Amino acid sequence: MQWKHVRKAALCAAVGGLLLTARPAVAAQPDGLDKAFADATAEYQVPKDLLVAVGYGETHLDGHDGAPSSDNGYGVMHLASNPQNKTLEQAAELTGEPEAALKSDTAANIRGGAAVLRALADRAGLDASERKDVNAWYPAVARYSGAADDRVARLYADTVYGLLSQGIKAEVVVPPRKVRPERGTYEKVKPLAATTGEPQAGILSTDYPPAHWVPANGNNYSPGRSSAIRKIVIHVTQGSYAGTISWFQNPSAQVSAHYVIRSSDGDVTQMVRDADTAYHARSSNAEALGIEHEGFVDNPSWFTDAMYRSSAALTRYLADKWGIPRTRANIVGHNELPGNDHTDPGPHWNWDYYMSLVNGGGGSLVGGSPADFDGDGKDDIVTFTHGANADVYVAKS
Repeated sequence: MQWKHVRKAALCAAVGGLLLTARPAVAAQPDGLDKAFADATAEYQVPKDLLVAVGYGETHLDGHDGAPSSDNGYGVMHLASNPQNKTLEQAAELTGEPEAALKSDTAANIRGGAAVLRALADRAGLDASERKDVNAWYPAVARYSGAADDRVARLYADTVYGLLSQGIKAEVVVPPRKVRPERGTYEKVKPLAATTGEPQAGILSTDYPPAHWVPANGNNYSPGRSSAIRKIVIHVTQGSYAGTISWFQNPSAQVSAHYVIRSSDGDVTQMVRDADTAYHARSSNAEALGIEHEGFVDNPSWFTDAMYRSSAALTRYLADKWGIPRTRANIVGHNELPGNDHTDPGPHWNWDYYMSLVNGGGGSLVGGSPADFDGDGKDDIVTFTHGANADVYVAKS
C-alpha cells in the first residue's frame, strides 16, 4: 500500500540519507515480537510493558514493512527523522545499528526505541531502582514524543499510561495495572483530553465546541479562502494522534488539516479554522474541510466505532453549518479527489456505515448514550453481521 506523502521539499533532507543497501523488511511473528521487547528490556532496563505501550500507541505494533509514516517515522517504535524529531539518528548513534536496519528490522527498531527511552531516563536522572517503576518514566515518555508543545507531549504520555491502565491485547499482551504516573513538570500542563481520568482542560474550539483548539504552524496553512466550502475530505493520518498534532505544528511539515480525531475514544482536536485553508488536498484545498483520523490505511484495528461516531458527528455538524449536502459526492475520501496520489482512507474504511451515521442521527452532536442511534434519548439494540456486507440492524429503543 502507498503511505501518505508530504511535500517533497519538507522531507528531501530526511530521505536523502536512505542507504541503498537496506536489508529486507522483517515482519516479526508474535513470539519473535515478544522476544524482541524482552531482549530490549534486558539490555536497556526499560520496563517491558512500558516499551510495548509506547510501541502500541505509535503503531499498534505494526512496522509497516519499513515504510515511513507521514512525519517520516519508521517501525514499531516510530523512530522519526524530521527537522523536529530525530529519534532515528539518535537510535543509530546509541545502538550502533545502521539506520537502514532500524527502519526495516523489527528487533533492531525495538532495540533503538528502548535505547532512546533509556537515554531520556538517564537525562531525567532515574537511578536503577526508579527505572523498575513504570510510573517514574513519565517525563521520558513525554519527551520521546518529540513534541515541541508541552500539551501535546502530555497527551502522548497520558495515552501511553492510559494503555498501561487498560491493558493491551495484541501480538504482545500487557495486563491492566493501576498507574500513578509521576509527571514532574508536566503536572502543571493542562491536558488536552481525559486519557487517564482527568477532566478535559485547555482551550476549546470556537468552530466546533467539543474540539480542543491547538493551532497548526502558520507555515502549514493559509489565512482565508479563495472559494466557498463545498466538500468534507476524509483522511487517515498514517501516524498517531499526538504525533499528527505535533507534525502539523512543525514549521517544516507544510501540511495540515482542520480536524484530527483519535482512534480509541473519538477525541477531536481542531488545528486550522474552518475559514482558513489547510494544506491537505492539493488543488481542492480552497473548497474543502479536512478531517484526519488516527491510524494507518492498511490496519483496520484503528477504525473504532468511537472514531466513526465522533467523526460522523463532526461531519454532520460541519455539513449543516456550511450548507454542504450530506452525500458521497460532497463527503469524499482523499483518494477520490482529482490530482491526488493518496490511498486514504483506504479499503478498510466503512463508507456505508459512516454515511448512515452522518445521515441517520447516530452521529448527532447532542445525544445521550453511545447506543442511542436515533437521538431520542433512549438506547437502541444493534446487531452487526459478519461477512463482506457487514450489515448493521438497529431496533430503536
